[in-house]
Amino acid sequence: MATSAPRFADENGSLLVHDDCLDALGELARDAQGPFDLVYVDPPYNAGGSRGVRQSSGERSRGVEAYRDSWGGLGGFLGMLGPRLAAMRDALSDRGSLWLHLDHRAVHDSKVLCDGIFGRPQFAGEIIWVPGNGAKKRTGPSVTHQTILIYGKTPSFIYNVDDPALREPYAETSLSMHFGRVDEDGRNYRERIVNGRAYRYYADRGRQLGSVWNDCPAMRANTPLNKEATGYPTQKPLSLLERIVRAATLPESRVLDPMCGSGTTLEAARNLGRSFAGVDRSPRSIEVVSKRLGLRPA
Repeated sequence: MATSAPRFADENGSLLVHDDCLDALGELARDAQGPFDLVYVDPPYNAGGSRGVRQSSGERSRGVEAYRDSWGGLGGFLGMLGPRLAAMRDALSDRGSLWLHLDHRAVHDSKVLCDGIFGRPQFAGEIIWVPGNGAKKRTGPSVTHQTILIYGKTPSFIYNVDDPALREPYAETSLSMHFGRVDEDGRNYRERIVNGRAYRYYADRGRQLGSVWNDCPAMRANTPLNKEATGYPTQKPLSLLERIVRAATLPESRVLDPMCGSGTTLEAARNLGRSFAGVDRSPRSIEVVSKRLGLRPA
């Protein structure tokens, strides 16, 4: 990272850097706080045109330009993304993971790109996120979801499968049919015997959340009626990022968003007591994030 890159910080040493992540990540990963257990990145989607910051409730995204999303085609987009993904991989700890958030325009090609960078066996799965915006296309099926690809730096990456954020209630039918037993603490449970071994499942603990997440609506972050909205384009809801941080980190973990946009990843990390670093080359992003998080020049 060039020493001239403007930096902002909070009282705990978490950072926001105004720079291209390709230039910034090497030094960030080598500093005293060490590498990152989670890299979440929500890059441009190769959608064409530019995106602006909403500056009043009467407009959508016609304000000051935040970033351009034109790369001269898919090849140009992948040429931009590839070396940056390699830098993100190098910034991960051995227990770290990358969560790459894209939509249908480039996610399939980007998965092939990640397979080459991380190694195909390091692909850990994907999350289908349903923003809840509804269908618009009239000439065929609308794509109403986005995809988050997950890659571990090694097979032993952090994934807190038992965190309450990764569990959901059992269906009412299942509860009424299978959870009739009550233990000494008054908790309903069911017990199953698998290969001669007994497994107990508690009704109040819920079941593991699957790979389709439709309970983190985008509207929370994109309507000026909510305090969460910053006006920055393509802002993701805080509930989504808090779930990801809880899934992929420990309390002592460090979180990185190398294209941090509106700063939602950084706020989620701070809310959960994790240190963080954010990078963006957009002046509008730096302005929004430093104000949102109360960061000061470092």
